[in-house]
Amino acid sequence: MTAPILAVTVGDPVGIGPEITAQVLAEFSARDDQHGVAVADLAVMRRAVDVLGLDVELRPITDFATASAGEGVIDVFDIGVCGNDLPDWGVVDARAGRAAVTAIEVATRAAMDEEIAGIVTGPINKEAVWQSGSEHLGHTEMLGELTGVTKQDTMFVVENAKVPDHKLQIFFATRHMSLRKAIDALSVETQIDSIERAHRALQLYGVTAPRLAVAALNPHGGENGAFGDEEIEILRPAVEAVNAAGRFDVAGPIPADSVFHQGLTGRFDGILSQYHDQGHIASKTYDFDGTISVTVGLPILRTSVDHGTAFDIAGQGLADAGTMRSAYRAAIGYAPFVDGIRAEYLPR
Repeated sequence: MTAPILAVTVGDPVGIGPEITAQVLAEFSARDDQHGVAVADLAVMRRAVDVLGLDVELRPITDFATASAGEGVIDVFDIGVCGNDLPDWGVVDARAGRAAVTAIEVATRAAMDEEIAGIVTGPINKEAVWQSGSEHLGHTEMLGELTGVTKQDTMFVVENAKVPDHKLQIFFATRHMSLRKAIDALSVETQIDSIERAHRALQLYGVTAPRLAVAALNPHGGENGAFGDEEIEILRPAVEAVNAAGRFDVAGPIPADSVFHQGLTGRFDGILSQYHDQGHIASKTYDFDGTISVTVGLPILRTSVDHGTAFDIAGQGLADAGTMRSAYRAAIGYAPFVDGIRAEYLPR
């Protein structure tokens, strides 16, 4: 198989994104199972390399097809937004926001045109993005518009599960809404849809026979209605309906204080979390640096760090590249499945 080309968008150029991108691409430069390209202003990457004291060569390219950097070389697709007049580290700046948006646009276009296998995204600053004139709420919404997709799901991947060669993938029935609204948003119909979408995503991302579990909402799974009736009225009927259809089996609802442990120890490949913090707390407490995000539902491969720009330490060479390393490694692992992902989610 031809080594996949992966575009790494550094995110906000005055946050830690350029530093963690430089660290990871330098580490992987000697490997022949991938070709990584930093999508950023060349001067941004030069400044990051200087801060880190890395002994690497930055090679500007204008065509992703020419990506072939060897050991000690980092390819940079120069987006030409900031030029050599760079904004200061750690300051919200409209130019930095524009550079972040441009990098995402360039990489997404290349992925849609099948010039690259996938995108690994660094952290953006939403205020800077909005100052640049963009009205997008974040990466996911921007990628949806650029690819023509209206519904995407978040899949967390915990690489360092407790058994060899096993990774746990966590999905979310609801995402960015208050806990009260998230509970009100649950219904049998939406739960069935979430279960089916999660199961299909596991298949598309390389799990041949997915073992999926549904997390309960209430303590002890509601204790037969003593602590809440959502399991009785919504979650259990949804699980039973899916299992009765006979296309695949799903387990649950299983109390949330045990289901994530069961997933990490290999019983399940995927878990459907009912609300944002339920899955976030479980995965990030277990392994913050090993937890990365994949946007499911896009006709392109996109993995991402799951942290912010860390303006307070940007430009000091202090940033931990662990999550970027995990996101990049995950993109390499998922690259062989890009054709199936594209065929499933490309708007008709």
